[in-house]
Amino acid sequence: MGNTDKFDSIANSYDNPERHHIAKVASDAIKEYLGETKSKKAIDFGCGTGLVGMNMLSDFESLLFMDTSENMLDIVKRKIADAGALNARTLCFDFETSSQPDFRADYIFMAQVLLHIQDYEALLAKLHAVLNDEGHLLIVDFNKNDKVVSDLVHNGFDQEQLKESMLKIGYKDIRSKTIYSGTKLFMNQDASLFIMDAKK
Repeated sequence: MGNTDKFDSIANSYDNPERHHIAKVASDAIKEYLGETKSKKAIDFGCGTGLVGMNMLSDFESLLFMDTSENMLDIVKRKIADAGALNARTLCFDFETSSQPDFRADYIFMAQVLLHIQDYEALLAKLHAVLNDEGHLLIVDFNKNDKVVSDLVHNGFDQEQLKESMLKIGYKDIRSKTIYSGTKLFMNQDASLFIMDAKK
């Protein structure tokens, strides 16, 4: 997945008050879109140090923390052990370079991950294949921001354009809204976050 080396190098210093706050914003927004999930399997995709998923351990029967950074996942493993969470596990896996996986999920959520994926439509298609029928993909990411210029990440997403891409892939019942705005939130620019819920 995009920028793995960078995330490996910053894993031990990744968690800070601002990231904890944004993760809480993301997990609270995701929870608003969950139905009866106590018997459902979920994936925290591109989980980093697990800041979002750790807020949601009690919402699912099982939660798989997935990332391409082993160093990030080492921190998640410690958090899972400290929490005594028997329903959680980790997996180092790269959808961009690996063949189609054999695991499935009822819910996949990803917070501030899609902007790191160069060919994000190909990734969204692979995640669609992993979802069980009627499963949900929940995306939290930045609204498009023309002030952000970077070779490493997309400068956010236009919600309507992203919906169109996802409809072509086969997602349905797509809904989204902006959930948060902040100063110097994205590459030192003022920015806003949206959530998008899409069903298989």
